[in-house]
Amino acid sequence: MNTEVLRQAPLFSGLDDEAAEALSASMSESRIGRGEVLFHEGDDGDRLYVVTEGKVKLGRTSSDGRENLLAILGPGQMFGELSLFDPGPRSATVTAVTECTIQSLGHEELVRWLTGRPEVARGLLTQLAGRLRKANDVVADLVFSDVPGRVAKALLDLSSRFGRVADDGVHVHHDLTQEELAQLVGASRETVNKALADFVSRGWLRLEARSVVILDVERLKRRAR
Repeated sequence: MNTEVLRQAPLFSGLDDEAAEALSASMSESRIGRGEVLFHEGDDGDRLYVVTEGKVKLGRTSSDGRENLLAILGPGQMFGELSLFDPGPRSATVTAVTECTIQSLGHEELVRWLTGRPEVARGLLTQLAGRLRKANDVVADLVFSDVPGRVAKALLDLSSRFGRVADDGVHVHHDLTQEELAQLVGASRETVNKALADFVSRGWLRLEARSVVILDVERLKRRAR
């Protein structure tokens, strides 16, 4: 089990090494292939998950079949924690973007760890606060920001988690299709492609298969504001 990656998760952030090892020993490991669904929106569930390898996407589908991506998560990031505090149907569908290894923890195991361990509770509150802040940002962006601005912001967010700095720029292997990138920013694929083409023509980035190379981070940051 990759405890080093698990230590990046808010759940583990306040634990000493011994406690972190013990908590990780209570978790179950599963592997899912690219395109496989871990659970669907509306499913019952009482487990929290931490990605240790690969990437997953959290999405919702409207009544008319349109899809919206809520988040792309990678190693050290958690999801599924809402069902532990507010039992009910899953609020999103989770699908593997790449081959993934995921650790999970059930409700009973987590309750045992929460008892007498305020550092674990603080980690979960940090996670929930971050999710609320992200949701507020998304709503504000949809109201106040245009599509190119949202595309720029999404690329910068992906680069902060999956980017690799090289001599020619920041390589961001996001593993998303053009359609998935459009769903992530809440716009049509055509509009997103037009924004990307404009960024390329300005020399801000270079497009590659399921990835981008950001050539001018500062200009992209200014466009994202």
